[in-house]
Amino acid sequence: MATSRSTRRAGKATSRRAPTRPAAKKRSAPARPRTKSKNVFGPLLVRLWTLTASGLGAAARAVGAQARSLDKTHQRDGAALAMVAIALIMAAATWRLADNQPAATLDYAIRCLIGQTAWALPLLCLLLAWRLLRDPRSSAAARASLGWITFLTGSLGVIHLAHGVPSPAGDGSFDAVAAAGGLIGWLVAVGPASFMPAWVSVPVLLLLAGFGLLIATGTPARTLPNKLTQLYRAGASYAVQRRKTKPAPAASEPAKPATPVVPVMPVAPEKEPHSSPVTPGQRTEETTETATPHSEPTPPQTVEQPTTAATTPASPEQESRQDTVRIAVRTDNGPYRLPDLQLLKPGSIPKAQTKANTVVVNALTSVLDQFGIDAQVIGFTRGPTVTRYEIELGPAVKVEKVTALTKNIAYAVKSADVRILSPIPGKSAIGVEIGNTDKDLVALGDVLRSQIAQADHHPMIVGLGKDVEGRTIVANLAKMPHLLIAGATGAGKSVCVNGLITSILMRATPDEVRMVLVDPKRVELSVYEGIPHLITPIITNPKKAAEALEWVVGEMDRRYDDLAAHGFRHVDEFNKAVKAGALKPIPGSDRQPAPYPYLLVIVDELADLMMVAPRDVEDSIVRITQLARAAGIHLVIATQRPSVDVVTGLIKANVPSRLAFAVSSLTNSRVILDHAGAENLLGQGDALFLPMGSSRPNRLQNAFVSDAEIAEIVAHCKTQHAAHYVGDLTPQAGAKQKPAEDIGDDLRLFLEAAELIVTTQFGSTSMLQRKLRVGFAKAGRLMDLLESRGVVGPSEGSKAREVLITLDDLDKLRDELTAEAH
Repeated sequence: MATSRSTRRAGKATSRRAPTRPAAKKRSAPARPRTKSKNVFGPLLVRLWTLTASGLGAAARAVGAQARSLDKTHQRDGAALAMVAIALIMAAATWRLADNQPAATLDYAIRCLIGQTAWALPLLCLLLAWRLLRDPRSSAAARASLGWITFLTGSLGVIHLAHGVPSPAGDGSFDAVAAAGGLIGWLVAVGPASFMPAWVSVPVLLLLAGFGLLIATGTPARTLPNKLTQLYRAGASYAVQRRKTKPAPAASEPAKPATPVVPVMPVAPEKEPHSSPVTPGQRTEETTETATPHSEPTPPQTVEQPTTAATTPASPEQESRQDTVRIAVRTDNGPYRLPDLQLLKPGSIPKAQTKANTVVVNALTSVLDQFGIDAQVIGFTRGPTVTRYEIELGPAVKVEKVTALTKNIAYAVKSADVRILSPIPGKSAIGVEIGNTDKDLVALGDVLRSQIAQADHHPMIVGLGKDVEGRTIVANLAKMPHLLIAGATGAGKSVCVNGLITSILMRATPDEVRMVLVDPKRVELSVYEGIPHLITPIITNPKKAAEALEWVVGEMDRRYDDLAAHGFRHVDEFNKAVKAGALKPIPGSDRQPAPYPYLLVIVDELADLMMVAPRDVEDSIVRITQLARAAGIHLVIATQRPSVDVVTGLIKANVPSRLAFAVSSLTNSRVILDHAGAENLLGQGDALFLPMGSSRPNRLQNAFVSDAEIAEIVAHCKTQHAAHYVGDLTPQAGAKQKPAEDIGDDLRLFLEAAELIVTTQFGSTSMLQRKLRVGFAKAGRLMDLLESRGVVGPSEGSKAREVLITLDDLDKLRDELTAEAH
């Protein structure tokens, strides 16, 4: 033992010794610096290649609007230029554009490989280059490449079978193979031909080629009958639209009957999907769209003129009114053509089930097991943004046991926004709506191209989006008849308003629908400036917006005067009679009856208007919403401040249809919907839609339309026809009172109030009560009169009003009012 210890100590001591210094190396002579040869041609060629590829990519993406927003990180212009170069080289060889030995050798090699289809190889390379320039996503490119390869393989097999399956080992070596399907065609055809007759082998290979074509175009096989039906319906709808937009007959010819307006329900679901089972790994069938075939519209019957119209004389006031909105649109280059639906991009392909859905199902099952509840998840329905999971209760289990677990479910699925339906309408099951981590994009183009939108040609049809069950939701603004849209900033309200306007531009001509756009923010709706559907430039001044609403009230009264004079109850009946040539001018009047277009008024921010002129705006909105439906005037109000001082009780009572996006509190949700639920929405287009006549809101994902799509559609509309405005939308002079009539017997009191406010520079209603010894109602009326005369500014809540004039202006106002009173 001692020996071993001493040995270890000796080893340690040896290891601790300082290392020996290495021997000094001999110094060598300093090496001469080598002169590097500068190669300027390489970087120049690379720079030239990059510039050429960038120019080619910019030119390819400038076609249409689908690829203009492609991010630079996804651009593959260099690879696309290489594919173009390869396509040109192959075209020179296979199309016999070059007559030399290298071209002949390359042509023979290609034909030995793919036979008679060698001529199509340059086209496929160009197609791949086009895909790389416009949509270089790896998944899409890989899918397209696999599809075209499969299609080419099946086609080569059919061609080789048609030539008798020549073998490369037979007579003529590769010459016969090159004249048929090539080596690939032989490899594909030799197997089926060895044990199957030709009448079986050819259909099998044709199915393979067709399957490759479906993969290349991204078309699921189960939706192929649906696609063919849609294509047929689109052709039929286009033919009907062409007949609908034929030029109007000359003035001497009798007018032809017009297509009748078919009334539709405000909300129309497009398809009825089935719930997805929750078997792990199992994928449910995608639901198919169902709609009744669209029949040819029948011409309306001739409407005879009512006997009361002939005996109704035209009043001087009625004769002096101008039909400022009734403008028939005719372009210089023929009839007005609607924008092509292809200007709107398609959305993502909906998924029936993903891995995330299986994870949520397992989490829900675990929560039910942990709390000992006899219930199970029996299925789910996946929507674009939200999936609804269905829970079935066992016998003698209370519904409250599941609804009380809202926070536990939210904790388990890692989502703060969980909405529970107890029960799901029409089912004996509880619905748990949870947001998807992998959302699908709902595009406005897909909604407007759907069967239900194409089957109805009403000009006021707008696309809203898709509901939780994946059904397409469209609405008819003429049947709503007015709509309130509200939501917090960034929840999707502006995109929804853009979708409504874009839907009108895509489906209606300016002589069918005219619009008044109110945009106090000045930036939300400015892109639509100059479209022919407007009857006035976009209104950005809140004070002028209040006057515009008063003008709409006057327009409504003028339309009702015409309807009453001719004995009609709705503007649609009046328009049908006019188009059928059944109406004549009222005796004593030279004005020829003309059809009224629908008038759509869109207010983008109601809160700004209510701050400036709350009483005038509320009165105009209430009057429009109460009476304007039969006159063809419809109102859409949007606000991001859904409070009781903006969306008042009178406005809510007269606007029956509501669309709520995500809000910050339960109180705001009750202001919009009179229901809870909007506070649990996910934002980014997730909404609750409560149409007129419905007792429960329907959850949907609002359709998205990009700024680039809107700009292209607006540009098309502007090229079709120039905008014709009717002038300032101000109340008519005849409808106003004389300057001093509104003051009446209170002129002396009004002058005292004005002098008191101007001298003190303090505009307060309570001060008028104290100083003039009047009641609150009288003081409030005096303050309103002072505001109308420009003495004080608008009300700002509890703050004193701003005084707008000086003592010199007060003397001038006193002289004018005194002269007017006498």
